[in-house]
Amino acid sequence: MLDTASLINLLAQPQKIVITTHHKPDGDAMGSSLGLYNYLIQQGHHARVIAPTDYPDFLSWMPGNEDVIIYTDHTPEAIDLINNATLIFCLDFNALNRINEMGEVVRASGAYKIMIDHHLEPEDFDDYRYWNINACATAQLVYDFIVNVLNHKELVNADVATCLYTGIMTDSASFRLPNTTSAVHRTVADLIDAGAVNWRIHELVYNSSSESRLRFLGHCLTNCLEILPEFNTAIIAVNKQDLEKYNVNTGDTEGIVNYALTIGSIRLAAFIVERNDKVKLSLRSKGDFPANDICKKYFSGGGHRNAAGGQSTDSLQHVVDQFKLILPEYKKLLIQ
Repeated sequence: MLDTASLINLLAQPQKIVITTHHKPDGDAMGSSLGLYNYLIQQGHHARVIAPTDYPDFLSWMPGNEDVIIYTDHTPEAIDLINNATLIFCLDFNALNRINEMGEVVRASGAYKIMIDHHLEPEDFDDYRYWNINACATAQLVYDFIVNVLNHKELVNADVATCLYTGIMTDSASFRLPNTTSAVHRTVADLIDAGAVNWRIHELVYNSSSESRLRFLGHCLTNCLEILPEFNTAIIAVNKQDLEKYNVNTGDTEGIVNYALTIGSIRLAAFIVERNDKVKLSLRSKGDFPANDICKKYFSGGGHRNAAGGQSTDSLQHVVDQFKLILPEYKKLLIQ
């Protein structure tokens, strides 16, 4: 294991660094990764971000994105970088299976592994851990790591601030979730002071939908939304044919589950989508309802109390039926 002093000593000299994050990266995953990347290159480190898979186009504008390597598209190059790295930063995930087949390559690497994350129950693959489940975003922890551990607040420039602001904004649902504390707002204020243009970032992330994505959203809300008033629960279930019909791309389904949660009486919302090889679930909840408990117990997943995900190899209809059968177990929490 590395202690903090040893890590600081390592980072005092140029290192070969790989930064990676979970598959199908979201705003926090890419924001924290590129924020750290833009910090490290100021220190003279040879750093590269490797994403296990592709990610939404609405995140491709962030500073440093042009240097990101997608593992599935450039596997030999990515493996070479991992094998030759001296440090590997693992951001916004805490188990190596979250980076798919890339996980075993990282595990076999002789590099020190540094985890920065806010998810429950981390796997013990790391040599250094900066971890806090109460953080609203990994980007918040990266900011704390740069400023309070490495004591380099002056290196939080506009590029770093822009990426970290994006991560915090997206993972806090635009600063609406319960873990958006006063400390988060102070961090965000610092990022704005450092050059993050908050209104512009919001425009680039949330107001850049394609026409097909907007029509797909309309289809989901008009034809796929089912309300279960006896459980204060809403379900949106989408099949593969719908994805093809509306030309759904990576990121086009992100956030749709939150529309169901805007209904006043709803405490639990599920977005269930049929992919080529499995059915994926995204759950969102209000208050203290444990969405992560359902995903962990029944759908090989997990996450946060109010935002969690899972998957199944069963059919779409079977997963929807199974989800409904689970709800009576949680009825007291859903109707309180």
